[in-house]
Amino acid sequence: MPYISSLLITVIFLFSHGVSALESAFKIIEKSDQQMRGESSYSEITMNIIRPDWTRSMSMKSWTKGLDLSLVLITAPAKDKGSASLKRKTEMWNWVPGIERVIKISPSMLGQSWMGSDFTNDDLINQSSIVVDYHHKMISSEVFDNDDSYVIDATAKTDAPVVWSKVRLWISKQTYLQRKVEFYDEFDELVNTMSTYDIQEMGGRPIAARMEMIPADKPGQKTEMITHQAQFNFAIDEHFFSQSQMKALRD
Repeated sequence: MPYISSLLITVIFLFSHGVSALESAFKIIEKSDQQMRGESSYSEITMNIIRPDWTRSMSMKSWTKGLDLSLVLITAPAKDKGSASLKRKTEMWNWVPGIERVIKISPSMLGQSWMGSDFTNDDLINQSSIVVDYHHKMISSEVFDNDDSYVIDATAKTDAPVVWSKVRLWISKQTYLQRKVEFYDEFDELVNTMSTYDIQEMGGRPIAARMEMIPADKPGQKTEMITHQAQFNFAIDEHFFSQSQMKALRD
């Protein structure tokens, strides 16, 4: 009887949360990553860094190809224009045009703030890490922003080159978009929470037009990213993602 009861509970959980035997936590994470980036992507974004006594805005363009290639270019304000960040597989660099210098991002720098925001280097240019560097486990089902969502814990694999020890994700059952993400350190303490809003169709697919990153221990502080346009699944050469291209890109 105890075995039958636990089996029945498992079956009820799977049906009530819309999870088929084939749709594992890993598959859901993988689908979510594909939904958000496609085989390739391009987006134009405004980042607003909000503090209790000031706000700063930046405009940027972003390109990705597959899981291993990404490039972010700052287009405004003037003092930051031309700055860029590049990822190729496990290597990352920043280009600082003011001093005409390429800075290699070491693993110890992944957790540092990107351009003074509440996003880290890892958050901005190593997003696909959640697929390959973590173990995934279905936790429950919850509604976030009126969107029925899977709740999945991603726990870092041993020796994985990641900033976060654990990441908890709320992934929409309808769109597979990440609606909420909690980031935990090695002591299992909450550090940052990312939430997404204003789902719109861009580039032929639904995307979250507004994203917020809020630190757990800094009241009145957050960074929001507004996506103005996006394109997906277009041809882009791997050689575009190079240090020479990073230096040459202009608005």
